Amino acid sequence: MTAMEELNRAAEVAPKRAGWLAGLRPWRRREPMFRHPAQVIATAFATAILVGAVLLMLPVSRAGEGGAPFVTALFTSASAICVTGLATVDTPNYWTVFGQVVILSLFQIGGFGIMSAASLVGLLVSRRMGLRSRLTTAAETRSVGMSDIRGVLIRVVAVMVIFESITAVLLTARLVSGYGEPLGRATYLGVFHAVSAFNNAGFALYSDSLVRFVADPWICMPIALAVIAGGLGFPVLLELRRQFLHPRRWSLHSKLTISMSVLLLVCGTALVTAGEWDNPSTLGKLDAGGRLLAGFFHGVMPRSGGFNTIDVGAMESGTQLGTVVLMFIGGGSASTAGGIKVTTFVILFFAIYAEVRGDAHVNAFDRRLDPRSLRQALAVALISVAVVVFSTFILLEMTDHELGVVLFEVTSAFATVGLSTGITPTLPEQAQLLLVGLMFIGRLGPVTLVSALALRERQRLYQLPEGRPIIG
Repeated sequence: MTAMEELNRAAEVAPKRAGWLAGLRPWRRREPMFRHPAQVIATAFATAILVGAVLLMLPVSRAGEGGAPFVTALFTSASAICVTGLATVDTPNYWTVFGQVVILSLFQIGGFGIMSAASLVGLLVSRRMGLRSRLTTAAETRSVGMSDIRGVLIRVVAVMVIFESITAVLLTARLVSGYGEPLGRATYLGVFHAVSAFNNAGFALYSDSLVRFVADPWICMPIALAVIAGGLGFPVLLELRRQFLHPRRWSLHSKLTISMSVLLLVCGTALVTAGEWDNPSTLGKLDAGGRLLAGFFHGVMPRSGGFNTIDVGAMESGTQLGTVVLMFIGGGSASTAGGIKVTTFVILFFAIYAEVRGDAHVNAFDRRLDPRSLRQALAVALISVAVVVFSTFILLEMTDHELGVVLFEVTSAFATVGLSTGITPTLPEQAQLLLVGLMFIGRLGPVTLVSALALRERQRLYQLPEGRPIIG
């Protein structure tokens, strides 16, 4: 056989061999079902919601006869795992102790993060963590790097346990000394409300939430402070642990989060206190000290706390509108709070400020903001507005309620707050399922949900010519 004949023979055999190998390739290596950490997180949260719903449907979970209906169990499970606090039934009377413990476990898991908890369990069992687990945990906790994920997880657990334990001890002591609760019952109530507060869940074991404690600072203040701590976010709390006395060394993220959180707390307290001071259905029936305490408490709760010591449905229209704005903004990034997050809001504020001044770049706290951060903030804000507006329209078509209360309920669900004007239990099942979807989207975050659908970022190999459309 000549050299030319050998080449021709090889050319004929090569495609067949390549086809045969290609047929074997799927058996040798399969692509993972989920190639993006956000997909894993979304799937894990959905799975946890379904598992929680199944547990709550068991007869042992319901105080009455039989198990809870599917929609009731699903709504409660979603509200717990998404740390929202909205409820269609009376939590202390509808659910047994077993059902309440299931709810407690769900919002503890939801607050910490499904993937963070799974990674921590894997770490404790095998003392090893794979790259995929590190990527998933970094996406959940918004960690900048993956080199210290193990240490981050351990410190996150430590911070959570410390805040929840301190709050639980204070609440237990007050319930025993001030309200005559037996130690066992007081401990159970203290732990439940402490975990609910730090995780910004808003679930309470009293039918009136915390209305009976409206003038008691020993109950309201620990819960409010736990909500504030949980709403700052784990990156901020961990940095404060190291650099609390050196604010100049704080990262830009911590400076933005803390400064904006303080401003929103002051504005929220002033809004509720001034707007409801003479309202006999809310603050008007309290003395001056009680009004100030209740005003501060309800200035904190819209940042995803969800507890209430006054009737939210009886608030003035202006106060409810201001509360909607505070709920929509929410708390800190990588926190147990919802909303578009304070960093998103403050970045957009600095962008507007720079545009008004005519600055070429957006600066904040002696740092120039990355243009990608500006695009992300704008995308989160606009997507969130679209979701809230569209859902409000759908809910208005489903019910006969007025725009104000529907907007309040939709924003509370999307921002995973849990405050309610009282219409949630009266909504039809399809409307309750809509709120379940809103809680799911709000907990994961618009960008996380979108990135779960987009497997990879697109990179253009060229740039188009610049254009300047007329604005305004």
